[in-house]
Amino acid sequence: MTIAADDERLKSRSRLRQALVRPELGSICGAILVFVFFFAIARDSGMFGLQGVMNWTVVSAQFAIIAVGACLLMIAGEFDLSVGSMIGFSGIVIAILSVQWGWPVWSAILVAFLVAIAIGALNGLLVIRTGLPSFIVTLGSLYVLRGLTIWLSILTTQQTIIGGIAPLAEGDWLAPLFGGKAFSGLFVWLAENGWTETYTRGTRTGQPIVDGIPMVVLWALGLIIVAHIVLTRTRFGNWIFASGGDAQAARYVGVPVARVKILMFMTTAFCATVFATSQVMEFGSAAADRGLLKEFEAIICVVIGGALLTGGYGSIVGAALGALIFGVVQQGLFFAQAESSLFRVFLGTILILAVVFNTYIRRAITGER
Repeated sequence: MTIAADDERLKSRSRLRQALVRPELGSICGAILVFVFFFAIARDSGMFGLQGVMNWTVVSAQFAIIAVGACLLMIAGEFDLSVGSMIGFSGIVIAILSVQWGWPVWSAILVAFLVAIAIGALNGLLVIRTGLPSFIVTLGSLYVLRGLTIWLSILTTQQTIIGGIAPLAEGDWLAPLFGGKAFSGLFVWLAENGWTETYTRGTRTGQPIVDGIPMVVLWALGLIIVAHIVLTRTRFGNWIFASGGDAQAARYVGVPVARVKILMFMTTAFCATVFATSQVMEFGSAAADRGLLKEFEAIICVVIGGALLTGGYGSIVGAALGALIFGVVQQGLFFAQAESSLFRVFLGTILILAVVFNTYIRRAITGER
């Protein structure tokens, strides 16, 4: 048996060509441009000092957490528009169980995760069994969850904000994993040696201004690393790409497409609950309107990161860079003392440029039309 000389499988590609077809190329270029832009206009504002870096790092980490789940699901060829509502719903569940019902905070957190993951599985099951577009199914979930969140909050407390979680979380074994700070001793040592800034007045005089790395940052890094390894180094990662690229062809070669898609919906729900729990522990309260529009922000991060809306193509690294762009732009406009409404203008422009760039490069390299 001979193979034709022009077989695509035998053609070698230059390193430049290989780099150009990487999904995260657009987000890398976008991140560089964003950093250069804000360094030029806000370098003297404190944005690139330790406290400023921590500010936009935390915001970027929050976006990254939900972007990881959205990226995996979009690569599998589906969408979840209920992410934002899931954030608000999970937070209210934690607050009601701990504040109103007197449950330990750790058990309230675990129940919130279990309920959210079950809802994610239900979304996936409905998409698979009915054949309806995930856009429609999760749009319905968006309204159902938001309505339940508001109703449960008002039913139990007669208000849409439930506070009093912070004192209950003190001494809890699980709460610090979401609302605590890591490496506090290191930052105290740095401050004592004059390498970082300290408070110069008030009750905290002499204490470091930055006293640790918030756990939300570590959660984001952990999810990014795990998801990247799964997607690029495991058979299950190949199944995710195959399920989104051509589901029917994937079934023919033995890929359990239904199971893969359902698991991805569950992963998205898990990431949303991580985000929700981190916010509840940070603010010491839950609000029914938390997570508003977060589903679209997660999708934007993924698209900026080079993923295709049709599925089968994308990158966790790209989605993480998209989240970084989100955080830097949002906080950069604040440091530059620009009008806050320009955030969405700037973000929309980056989104359009990223999509056009990714589409053009992919077509130019692959010869697609």
